Amino acid sequence: MSFFMSADYSLSTKVMEIIYFIIGLLCIYCGVKNLKDKENPEPVGTFIFWAVLGVVLALGRWLPALVSGILVVVMCIPAILKKVKKGAVSAATKAETEATYEKIGMKIFVPTLSIGMLAVVCAITGMGIGLSALNGVALGVLVAIILLMIMNRDNKPSTFLNDSERMLSTVGPLSMLPMLLACLGSVFTAAGVGDVISDLVSHIIPEGNVNAGIVVYAIGMMLFTMIMGNAYAAITVMTVGIGYPFVLAHGANPVVIGMLALTCGFCGTLCTPMAANFNTVPVALLDMKKPMGVIKNQVPVAIIMMVVQIVMMILLK
Repeated sequence: MSFFMSADYSLSTKVMEIIYFIIGLLCIYCGVKNLKDKENPEPVGTFIFWAVLGVVLALGRWLPALVSGILVVVMCIPAILKKVKKGAVSAATKAETEATYEKIGMKIFVPTLSIGMLAVVCAITGMGIGLSALNGVALGVLVAIILLMIMNRDNKPSTFLNDSERMLSTVGPLSMLPMLLACLGSVFTAAGVGDVISDLVSHIIPEGNVNAGIVVYAIGMMLFTMIMGNAYAAITVMTVGIGYPFVLAHGANPVVIGMLALTCGFCGTLCTPMAANFNTVPVALLDMKKPMGVIKNQVPVAIIMMVVQIVMMILLK
């Protein structure tokens, strides 16, 4: 309780810890339910993964770093061995879905919009008490649940709990990939990867050749994003290693270069399974037969966008 009573932490931080705790409990529930599910082919591995992830999310702030690290390793073992599976799925039937649509219609988008609206309001105003955009997303979800319960009396708290568990079980270990990738940029920066890249590139790019620096910077952003799965993480490393010493330091416009470099990274997002939210999760949710089907359709677009953006960077620098 000392954390929540301390004046050293903002209200936004305290609210986020409550949100993480709730998410952690949801993950633990997912693990327990799959452990008891006789239709799950790997109940033990599934339980270990979700239960440990839940403990890390719920109690991460208070766990020693070594303990958290060990738990993450334990959590990854069943995922690596492909021992995390989904059990019985109790999704609504087509008839139930159509009946609900007939009853609610396009009003179904109102709860969805409430999430975005509250996120924006909290980001701009803080609701007068210093709440952040992420706090707003959580509040928006709560409001959306209330609205859905009002719209359809069949929606009980257990409905949202079971649907959340079903979504987690369907996505599986991929659900933790965005969190790991978000940490990767900080790890690479702290490890000095940008300095190593800068040293290597200095032997390739002629001194003062900004155009060559732009081409290498743009391609590097795309390739590094493909490795890391996150353009926001990649741009930190690539700007330190290539963007600043070979492009910005020679007078290029930082606004133009930074903006287009980030979109070059997004081209890499279109081409990698590491960008799980965009390219891998849809495959799992839609039960696509081709695991790389989404990426194959996006690669031509990504290449065209890369060429256009490199030209724009050179012309507008």
